[in-house]
Amino acid sequence: MFDKYSLKKGETLDSVARMFHTNVGVLKDINNIYYDEQVRAGMDVIVPKNADHYFNYYVIEKGDTLYEIARKYNINPELLASMNGLDMDDYIYPNQEILIPKSGYSYYITKEGDTLEMVSKVFNESEKELMTTNPVIYLLAGQILVKKK
Repeated sequence: MFDKYSLKKGETLDSVARMFHTNVGVLKDINNIYYDEQVRAGMDVIVPKNADHYFNYYVIEKGDTLYEIARKYNINPELLASMNGLDMDDYIYPNQEILIPKSGYSYYITKEGDTLEMVSKVFNESEKELMTTNPVIYLLAGQILVKKK
């Protein structure tokens, strides 16, 4: 579900986010990047792999809230926030692009200390099945793992 990408000269997290159909918040979260100054050419970053398969994208409009968007797409607001590297009380702004989970999948966002065994129990499947659906598992806090329902 994730891959490694080496930044090239002139690339920013914003340009990489567009390239991999994600957003800067997600990239910062899964790579533990707190300041833009930490980003430089040659640096390896973890990026979503095949994100189009599991997610749709939504562009925030003026007046939107995470709760309203979650209700519109019939998803858990906490899941929506977590998938996008946000807290429920974070400000969202017009033209910001966020991931919307597709129906037909279960999602789990890893936490500090998770193991493959623990996550496979959450999904009620074997570790082998989990790794088939999610071929690259880092178990870093904030990684999104999926299971087809």
